[in-house]
Amino acid sequence: MSLKAGIVGLPNVGKSTLFNAITKKNILAANYPFATIEPNVGVVTVPDERLDVLNEMYHPERLVPTTFEFTDIAGLVKGASSGEGLGNKFLSHIREVDAIVEVVRCFEDAEITHVEGKIDPIRDIEIINVELILADLEIIQNRINKIGKKADMAKDKETILEVNTLKKCEKALTENVALRNIDFEEEELEVIKNFNLITLKPIIYATNVSEETAIAGENEYTKLVQDYAQKEGSETIIMCAKVESELSELDEEEKKAFLQDIGIASSGLDKLIQATYKLLGLETFFTSGTDEVRAWTFKKGMKAPECAGIIHTDFQKGFIKAEVMSYQDLAELKSEKAVKEAGKLRLEGKEYLMQDGDICYFRFNV
Repeated sequence: MSLKAGIVGLPNVGKSTLFNAITKKNILAANYPFATIEPNVGVVTVPDERLDVLNEMYHPERLVPTTFEFTDIAGLVKGASSGEGLGNKFLSHIREVDAIVEVVRCFEDAEITHVEGKIDPIRDIEIINVELILADLEIIQNRINKIGKKADMAKDKETILEVNTLKKCEKALTENVALRNIDFEEEELEVIKNFNLITLKPIIYATNVSEETAIAGENEYTKLVQDYAQKEGSETIIMCAKVESELSELDEEEKKAFLQDIGIASSGLDKLIQATYKLLGLETFFTSGTDEVRAWTFKKGMKAPECAGIIHTDFQKGFIKAEVMSYQDLAELKSEKAVKEAGKLRLEGKEYLMQDGDICYFRFNV
């Protein structure tokens, strides 16, 4: 699965510090070393305690976690939609991602100047929102101008549907409403999917706080962002990019000790990765044995043959059946043999919708 999350934010909000922490994050398996596909793209593992349990159970030669990409999108300033700063480059990069992580500065530091003069997280969010809305509005209005007259004379349902959908988008955007906050019918989403509209993408707000706030859990600024996000149905992650950067230099044991020492239950970066994984609509199935235990990413709603194809295209072409047991059953019963004896090993066919935590062996014939 080649899904990407893009990290955006104004200058001096901690975006680069967070991305640097992401790029240094250790990969568990030797055959999955950290990969920088481009200077601004990093591949991260998805933290999953189930892998640790399976590792203890199977003692495999290889343990391979599932991964996805974060893209550091630089160049956003006020006026980006009209080409200010690296506006055009910024907009082209953000159109290529599937979800947005917006880093919002929620810490005071006299030595780090704010591009707008003072700390105001809601103003910062609105600056970015306006630029993204203006960028989408330009695309929508250009398309309306192109097909508007044709639509007036057209009788076919497809053209009428497209124009009505575009006008619905235009109305929302001119009212400063991101398209992800609008209810669309499936046929309307089909119309606009090829426009790759930025404000249609789901978003998470990563509030970058001081170490003291990370320990305390919140401050006056994070509360404002949480209220804002809640109104649009988005999630907020509180984290300290500086602490995450320090953590990224440590091994797992040192990391646990460091977190314990400063009184933080778990890494903000791990929470962000898991939340973004969920935001992208991703889930995990496993293949397991003494040679390898591996986590595989799939899109929620995929059927068994499609998931088999993630491993190898031949598995999908020649799919016969999938032997499936749930992670929960295996963890409770302690062995594959016990799962079989309990009658909880299932044979599933082509219409089976894969579930998060399924442990699979695919039967195929090519």
